[in-house]
Amino acid sequence: MRPDESNNGQGGAVDPTTSSQDAAARVVRAKIDTIYENSGGSSNEQTKSENPYHRTHKQHSDPQAEQWKQYHSAWQNYYQKYYEGYYSHHLDKAKRELKGQNANSGPDTASSEDPMFKLRQKLLETVRQSAAKVKNSRHFVPILSGVVVVLIFLFLQYNRVILSNVMAYVSPGNINPQNIVINPDSQVAVSSEPRLIIPKINVDAPVAYDISNDYNSQMAAMANGLAHFSVPGASSHPGEVGNTVIAGHSSNDLFDTGNYKFIFVQLDKLTAGDMVYANYKSKRYTYVVTKKEVVGPTDVSKLTYATTKPVLTLLTCTPIGTAKYRLLVTAEQISPDPGQATVIPTPASSSKSSDTKSMPGNNPTLIEWLFSGKYY
Repeated sequence: MRPDESNNGQGGAVDPTTSSQDAAARVVRAKIDTIYENSGGSSNEQTKSENPYHRTHKQHSDPQAEQWKQYHSAWQNYYQKYYEGYYSHHLDKAKRELKGQNANSGPDTASSEDPMFKLRQKLLETVRQSAAKVKNSRHFVPILSGVVVVLIFLFLQYNRVILSNVMAYVSPGNINPQNIVINPDSQVAVSSEPRLIIPKINVDAPVAYDISNDYNSQMAAMANGLAHFSVPGASSHPGEVGNTVIAGHSSNDLFDTGNYKFIFVQLDKLTAGDMVYANYKSKRYTYVVTKKEVVGPTDVSKLTYATTKPVLTLLTCTPIGTAKYRLLVTAEQISPDPGQATVIPTPASSSKSSDTKSMPGNNPTLIEWLFSGKYY
């Protein structure tokens, strides 16, 4: 029989290639159907495990938040590295091209194309030109000289303000007052040299008693220590009923003589209850601080008041670095027994003492010296 006469008696011609493909497809479908039909039986477990086309069809769990985070992080990292490499490659390529174009212009040509480099160069050039104009100007030397003179003048006028504030932190009082051992016993043997000792602010200085209260005498005494400022109504000595006034510098000019220009720079740190010791005629007198106040330089009446006790008043200028006001620190004697203090007769008034109109201060500043002669 010829091929075109087959097909179960039908008259149409059949392509042998198509028939073989259909047959093969039917065989494959049959095998797949057989696999899925036998997937539920326990006797076919070994067949399933050996079949490379076997699928369990188990339901997978939904991705967790941490898994999604790792997923996105991985992609972000990928894109970051990708674009980093992409732009780095093109940047290097552009630099190589630029370097090749400017090969004959020197090694710094590439950096000179940087906008920031150009801006810096422009600013530097502007500064150079301005400096050159100032230097070449005929007004440069006079202006510079004027500035130097002003600075020198300011230093001469205000150096005591600067120095006193520095000394307030470094000396005196630059050691722990607990390390200063003072025997308050009035019977202890002390030197015949009159001295004032204040452990809290580390003061131990000689005192000049019975000197005149005029300006020059007071300044000369304070250059070598502390000065006894005696006026009618406040002329007693340690161990005597009345007010004993001892003055010292809190600050003075850098060019003034003496080693005690800042001896009372920390006097303001004394408070009620602090101890003060005065050695006078080989005997130690102990005082306790009771009060302090700030008065004007001409308020001499603050020193002259009636009292039945032996009192000590420490006097200095304030604020430190100036002579605008006076700081008075008052202390009362507690040892030896103040009840045994000597009562001195009221001195007859003298023209020398009654003419005292202000308390001791500092040496005059430059302006005071130039325009007023002195400040007392």
